[in-house]
Amino acid sequence: MRRMKIVFMGTPDFAVGALEALIAAGHEITAVVTQPDKPKGRSGEPQFPPVKECALKHGILVFQPRRIKEPQAVEELRGFAADVYIVAAFGQILSREILEIPGYGCLNIHASLLPKYRGASPIQHVIIDGERETGVTIQQMNEGIDTGDILYQKKIPVEDTDTFESLHDKLMALGGEAIVETLSLLEAGRLTPEKQKEELSCYAPLIEKRMGKISFAKSAGEIDRLIRGMNPWPSAYTFYRGKQLKIWRALSVPVEEAVREVNGIPVTPGAVTAVTRDYIEVAAGEGNLRIYELQMEGKKRMSAHDFLLGIKVAAGELLGEV
Repeated sequence: MRRMKIVFMGTPDFAVGALEALIAAGHEITAVVTQPDKPKGRSGEPQFPPVKECALKHGILVFQPRRIKEPQAVEELRGFAADVYIVAAFGQILSREILEIPGYGCLNIHASLLPKYRGASPIQHVIIDGERETGVTIQQMNEGIDTGDILYQKKIPVEDTDTFESLHDKLMALGGEAIVETLSLLEAGRLTPEKQKEELSCYAPLIEKRMGKISFAKSAGEIDRLIRGMNPWPSAYTFYRGKQLKIWRALSVPVEEAVREVNGIPVTPGAVTAVTRDYIEVAAGEGNLRIYELQMEGKKRMSAHDFLLGIKVAAGELLGEV
């Protein structure tokens, strides 16, 4: 495979996997474009984006424009030799003027099987929605958001135990593999662009903290997926004795195995149905939820076993009330 000259655009950890893979494959990264540094913590010290840290480790030039579409930024881009631009979670929209600079255009690494889950948070939504399969898509970028032609896809199963963190890491590695394979096929003229089917598309909006609030009226399976999709950020939460309670790990109990009464009285969703040495079981709209790891407001994250050593939870108590 010919060694391509690449301008790489990306910002978070997800993009680092692709950048490392391109470097390992022998391509020449002529510049890395990433978001500006952001202040961190009370000190306000600037924090480098993960992609910048990776680029500096390899001695690659870093460009951090506040607005990539400004004329001065576009002119600077023109000064970097490039056969192709590779984009992975960059965080800014590219103008047509930029898309037309490199000979092979701009290729985007997207963490879903397009046209499903366009947008900023595909990994979380795939888990929350209960998809059984996901993957990465390499697409030829256009001026829309994740609407360009599909060039290449790689698939993996979504496991019942996958969290946002675990699936993110799998897709980060898969994205690196996919872009290296795509460039080889592109240079050989063996790629056939495929138009996206709009009728199959859906959008994955940016995840916000409020989305993590648990409704126990939903099924235990839905709640379990929400917990996994929000782990580690922003976390799924409810309320207990007037305080926020984050739930980090749980397991849904099938309807036929769920205990639905306490002392002979039917329970409502959110009611504690059982407390054992290792878990707290709570009624959901359908089935029950066994909570194995949790965190009370102002306390550290801990197992249900350790939590119960300090707080006595009784069957019949309610979660979800503020």
